[in-house]
Amino acid sequence: MQALETSADSRPPCQESRLLIVGLGLIGGSLAAALRHSGFKGHISACDANASEIAQGIELGLIDNGGSQLAELLDDVSMVILAVPVLAMESVMTTLAASLHRASENVVITDVGSTKATIRDCAVRAFGEMPSSVVLGHPIAGSEKSGVSASDPALYVHHKVILTPEPNVDAGALARVQALWKAAGADVLQMSVERHDQVLARTSHLPHLLAFSLVDTLARQDERLEIFRYAAGGFRDFTRIAGSDPVMWRDIFIANRDAVLSSLDDFEAGLARLRQAVESGDSDSLIATFDRASHARHYFDTLLNKTSYQAEYHMQPHGKVTYRVKPGGKAQGRLRVPGDKSMSHRSIMLGALAEGVTEVKGFLEGEDSLATLQSFREMGVAIEGPYQGRVTIHGVGMHGLKAPAGPLYVGNSGTAMRLFAGLLAGQAFDSELTGDESLTKRPMGRVADPLRLMGATIDTAEGGRPPLNIKGGAALKGIDYAMPMASAQVKSCLLLAGLYAEGETRVREPAPTRDHTERMLNGFGYDVSREGDTCWLQGGGKLTAGPIDVPSDISSATFFLVAAAITPGADITLEHVGINPTRIGVINILSLMGADLTLENAHEVGGEPVADIRIRYAPLKGIDIPVDQVPLAIDEFPALFIAAANAQGKTRLRGAEELRVKESDRIQAMADGLAILGVNHTVVEDGIDIDGNGDDSVPSYGGGRIDSLGDHRIAMSFAIASLRASDDIIIDDCANVATSFPDFVALAQHIGMRVSVEGVNDD
Repeated sequence: MQALETSADSRPPCQESRLLIVGLGLIGGSLAAALRHSGFKGHISACDANASEIAQGIELGLIDNGGSQLAELLDDVSMVILAVPVLAMESVMTTLAASLHRASENVVITDVGSTKATIRDCAVRAFGEMPSSVVLGHPIAGSEKSGVSASDPALYVHHKVILTPEPNVDAGALARVQALWKAAGADVLQMSVERHDQVLARTSHLPHLLAFSLVDTLARQDERLEIFRYAAGGFRDFTRIAGSDPVMWRDIFIANRDAVLSSLDDFEAGLARLRQAVESGDSDSLIATFDRASHARHYFDTLLNKTSYQAEYHMQPHGKVTYRVKPGGKAQGRLRVPGDKSMSHRSIMLGALAEGVTEVKGFLEGEDSLATLQSFREMGVAIEGPYQGRVTIHGVGMHGLKAPAGPLYVGNSGTAMRLFAGLLAGQAFDSELTGDESLTKRPMGRVADPLRLMGATIDTAEGGRPPLNIKGGAALKGIDYAMPMASAQVKSCLLLAGLYAEGETRVREPAPTRDHTERMLNGFGYDVSREGDTCWLQGGGKLTAGPIDVPSDISSATFFLVAAAITPGADITLEHVGINPTRIGVINILSLMGADLTLENAHEVGGEPVADIRIRYAPLKGIDIPVDQVPLAIDEFPALFIAAANAQGKTRLRGAEELRVKESDRIQAMADGLAILGVNHTVVEDGIDIDGNGDDSVPSYGGGRIDSLGDHRIAMSFAIASLRASDDIIIDDCANVATSFPDFVALAQHIGMRVSVEGVNDD
């Protein structure tokens, strides 16, 4: 292996006139960012199937232009960098070969793939031979993040790039590719294709294979929750690479199969020797192996200057996150909030039970939704992603789920637990549902009791609380059930159980609740009927896969609707928000309070109504919130309490006892926080009276330190309250914001709020 001189302090410039990057993800985007940072003066184009990636690349200043049609972007290009997945290389090269006449006469082609023999073979098939202008390469760098938004101009600094030129390579082409990577700050090396694939199979591919295997093996064991809870740093460090992109690594293992199998043979032989030593108590063999490995590891550290061939993978911080929000911020701009959490849960559930492949866009990559996704993986469902809101679910059909190895952990999500209860009641296998400490305090009798009426056998902890133990193989029968409370979760639970029940399942609700389950079931080809306050379905049908475009979550949008409603001079447009009639209580209530709110670009996506919502500041007035709007805004009330605190006069809420049994007692939690800020209020059992102080010439209240009680909606509500405060608002225990709105702080800063994360306390 031959090292080529490079220096981060005196990088040779890249002299290319026009670069074309095919595949504008992390690797391609970071190369563009590195070149821009180095002072590159040429033109950079990009080709990517995802138009939003191109748009973002242009907005970030990384590329000059781009599109989705490769041939149309080749005019006068001097170098093409292929940054697409390994198994996509051949189709891209075939298109490239047919259109290369449009490029510069001396165009050079290079790539970033992690297996070289497969890509070389693709080039030979596409071009008829290995062109002398093709220089294959592989940057040994990466990140746990993905997409052009994660582009890092320092990604390649002091990292290796291995070039694998063929014997017939043009010396000038090789020099130009070397200059490209040196300009990005990389250390450039050369080796043969065969040597590269063997080396990477052992130093990168095999470790990933072992990490995936170990984590999967432990995840299938009954005690896995305890194993993972008490695992030390060594386990974390060894297995962190198991969190990398499964689709990418599937492609790598298929493309580099022979080299991976060879390295796996060597590893299995070594493992057999260790097993024999342990079985026989051969102390000398064990110490010899461990000592040899220890010294080799230290040498490896020194050799690579504490860098490795693996990407560095992000570990989610534990502890209590604190927000500090300063007064005097603004509320201006256009933004798109994450996908609807309720629909994200349901898209995974129904896609898993469908026949065929379901493609989901707009999936919320929050902890709750990811827990649902992981639960279905544990029941044998193949799921690709998520990647920038895209998830591909390979459905197993109504009866294709497999028994999980242990309890299904749904995190903080009451929606997931209650919907899972109905779905699992119809399975042939036993199951257990558990969640985090907060979820174990929430009532589950409201779903367990009617499921028992259907014939399910369900055991709960004391007080009808989690965990739920569900006996498989029950012969469910449809029931006619009148819900004692308005709850979309209970309704959805019974409809999902009804899919597996004999006869008809009918559910009556005392007030309208969100109807995402009914709409999505119909979208999957399963007939759900409705008349008045009752919906029903027949058991024994099937689901057919189809595309789902998840609208932006109106619950997440609410924080920015209220931010604009209370802030003088505000003007915010929220894009592609779901305006399902069962979810628009917040729009109706803000409008009744006098908010200047309009719906624009209204249309339907997959049966769900969506629109852009524009809201501009107007003085709010206190109202008696109509009782019929309460179920339509149950999750939005913490933010609406902040609107009430900034209105003129008193706002009264009644009929909202459901708020007492959310992630926290939201009535009391908000009341305690309002008291700290100095807002007068009166708490009653099923609601609250809030005395507003709406005067846009002065702050509405003071500052102070708020305990969010680990409730994401409490934390975000008091963050937006800062827009009308006279002093800083400090909000403790905000880590759970990631459950529903992982980008909240970034979007809040985008509109002009002065919010910062103080840090993570590891107590």
